[in-house]
Amino acid sequence: MVNKNRWLMALSAVGVHICIGSVYAWSVYVKPIQEQMGWTLTDVTIAFSVAIFFLGLSAALMGKFVEKNGPRVSAIIAASLFGLGTMGSGLAIIMESKLLLYFFYGVLGGCGLGIGYISPVSTLVKWFPDKRGMATGLAIMGFGFASAIWGPTIKVLIGSVGIAYTFIILGAIYFVVMFASALYLERPEEGYLPEKFQKKIKEGKKKLKEDLALLGLDEAVKTPRFYGLWLMLFINVTCGIAIIGVASPLLQEVIGISAIAAAAAVGLMGIFNGAGRIFWASLSDYLTRPVVYIIFFATQAIAFYMLPTVTEIFVFQFLLFFIMSCYGGGFASIPAYIGDIFGTKELGAIHGYILTAWAAAGLVGPLIISLVKDSTGSYSQTLYVFAGFFVVALVISILMLINIKQIQKKKSK
Repeated sequence: MVNKNRWLMALSAVGVHICIGSVYAWSVYVKPIQEQMGWTLTDVTIAFSVAIFFLGLSAALMGKFVEKNGPRVSAIIAASLFGLGTMGSGLAIIMESKLLLYFFYGVLGGCGLGIGYISPVSTLVKWFPDKRGMATGLAIMGFGFASAIWGPTIKVLIGSVGIAYTFIILGAIYFVVMFASALYLERPEEGYLPEKFQKKIKEGKKKLKEDLALLGLDEAVKTPRFYGLWLMLFINVTCGIAIIGVASPLLQEVIGISAIAAAAAVGLMGIFNGAGRIFWASLSDYLTRPVVYIIFFATQAIAFYMLPTVTEIFVFQFLLFFIMSCYGGGFASIPAYIGDIFGTKELGAIHGYILTAWAAAGLVGPLIISLVKDSTGSYSQTLYVFAGFFVVALVISILMLINIKQIQKKKSK
């Protein structure tokens, strides 16, 4: 019997995610590294791109390892890789080596990111059978909010100790926090149900929702539902990442606000990204995951279509913040959706494969927006392209719901 508090388990998951989420604060390093090293923007940005690529790759390749060896071992490996990767980035700056920076921050740090991202999530789904969405939303919210914590910290540290020692100090902090969090992580016993939830089931007040199927990774990838989930996450992230990348110039171009006001709006976007993770994921426990995704895509198709013609700053920012909340909510609701349709048998492994959509979107999103901007001379036109993408995602999400209903109907016969 695993006698542990599931809320402390959720806190441990947040501990891991709040550290690896510091990758979202990479932009704070960009200018100081450029100025000190004399490197181009592309040189510095490659480190971030490599990290996101290895996040997707390691999450996919290490998914089965996480399921086999449990969350504690996996999160300790993640702490070691991410801590060492960040500290090693300091050494790369001291040695003035781009390749070392790509290796430490990109490859090692990226692998730590991927393993750290999936390690606690599948465990939380098992600890919270009654609140799957909320539990995964909590952990992944930590990832979304991380930039609000680490961004200012990085800025202050660079000003006082320099870039190299900022990496070294933060790498040590990340390792300690992640290692301490990892020690508490553990799977519950098979068929675990919280006492209060068990009592409500016996009294007939609650009903345990049965998963659609109990599939391993090899079986899951043979179903159309797997590819439906992959495409839904890919489209949501492609459009979200593109908006994050160009939010400041977009606000200045379409609304005509100052660079300082645009920077403040970008900061607020990070808050909505984090808050959307817990809000939408918790809501999905009540509305169901398929319905929440239909809401995501229907509303975002309208929001993206409206953005280029909106001239009122309040309405424009409202739409932008709403899009960011859906971007975060899409990430946070995916693990619970996987659990609903494939069961928890190899949830971490399946989640790892689905996250390759994130790595692909990280490359495609910025590329689409720059191609359309170069050919049309305007950011506004790219928003219509993304509105079209969301219509495609809406069709996929409706087909997913129909497919799930059909399988449920067959099962109940």
